[in-house]
Amino acid sequence: MPMSEHVKIVEVGPRDGLQNEKQFVDSSVKIELVNRLAAAGFPNVEAVSFVSPKWVPQMADGAQVMAGIDRRPGTIYSALTPNMRGLEGALAAHMDEVVIFGAASEAFSQRNINCSIAESIARFEPVAAAAKEAGLRLRGSISCSLGCPYQGETPISAVVDVAERFLRLGCDEIDVADTIGVGTAAQVARVLRAVGQITDLGTRVAGHFHDTYGQALANILSALDCGVRIFHSSVAGLGGCPYAKGATGNVATEDVLYLMQGQGMDTGVDLDAVVDIGQWISEQIGRPTASRAGRALALKKA
Repeated sequence: MPMSEHVKIVEVGPRDGLQNEKQFVDSSVKIELVNRLAAAGFPNVEAVSFVSPKWVPQMADGAQVMAGIDRRPGTIYSALTPNMRGLEGALAAHMDEVVIFGAASEAFSQRNINCSIAESIARFEPVAAAAKEAGLRLRGSISCSLGCPYQGETPISAVVDVAERFLRLGCDEIDVADTIGVGTAAQVARVLRAVGQITDLGTRVAGHFHDTYGQALANILSALDCGVRIFHSSVAGLGGCPYAKGATGNVATEDVLYLMQGQGMDTGVDLDAVVDIGQWISEQIGRPTASRAGRALALKKA
């Protein structure tokens, strides 16, 4: 039997997932979540963000969470850093990777941060330079890559333009993110093939899909077919999107792992352990898991 092809799964539940919870999740729960996910074999855990607590109060305890975790050798712990103050927090917390972000939609950029796409990414120049000088990995996330709540479908040229800007800043990876979950498989293929003209899809590009319209797994298969081998997911489907009414948030990690297993792809992540983590964190926040595979596999184990 030939060796399985490897796919890297970036677990974003502790940051991108929990940040949308209205009730504050205790720091001890966040610490245990990060520890359990790292122990399950994820090579990269997006653990915290260093943003103003005024805007994202759920993430106000980032420093405390990072001080409390048991760091696993070889695991990349990431933090979202919107500015130099955020980068200073990330450096103090000894993060391995920082994440910067920009929208591919002019309407989204103007509506949310009152500046153009070009201006928003220019603001990250000192952050990127300081991160690289400190030896940190740098990741750039392109939000609204497939659609925008204000202007509709995003032009492919806009996604490529933002990707080029992130590459010039020195990003090691670039996330093509369907922030509101409106993308379809054919659209994903068109966008990724265009991005693939300027960088390597297999090692430098990640697919970040939300499941608002139930298309996330189909979109992941489309991205796989294009050659993408890095994907983001959130345990138990944690998360949501404030810009899309009824959005279910990030695609559930359990569903992605089950898909990859069926495709014969190696992730290095223990699916059974992740099912248990999904059940546990769902109990902690007081609602059922959003993962269909997670529910089915948990029932089989019961």
